[in-house]
Amino acid sequence: MQTPSLDEALDRITAKDPRYHREAYSFLREALDHTQRSVTKANQGQTRHVSGQELLEGIRHYALSQYGPMALTLLQEWGVTRCEDFGELVFNLVEHGLLSKTDKDSREDFANGYDFETAFRKPFQPARTLPATPVEATQE
Repeated sequence: MQTPSLDEALDRITAKDPRYHREAYSFLREALDHTQRSVTKANQGQTRHVSGQELLEGIRHYALSQYGPMALTLLQEWGVTRCEDFGELVFNLVEHGLLSKTDKDSREDFANGYDFETAFRKPFQPARTLPATPVEATQE
């Protein structure tokens, strides 16, 4: 049996689960590679499995570095609006043999990771905000 190409597998995945755009899967693979490199570097060159929470943090860093203030908009365009969506993407890839998992890995590993607005918008908001009400001019 011949192993399907990535494009063929993504065609099958998006046909079965149309919630997410195929770019979301490509981004996830790139973010996983980025995360794996970071974990390996921090682990003194030793490769190890990346947990769901580590992947979420790696995804956040990668999205901000690649897309800056557009990260949230792109993720939303691709159908990704919460951390649990990344879990769905990961397990869709696992189910089609494009990623592997351990017995301890589950979709729940991606629950309650971070708020998207805070994670992807806040880094680009001004540090100082204007007062809520204008200062009234004093009359002499």
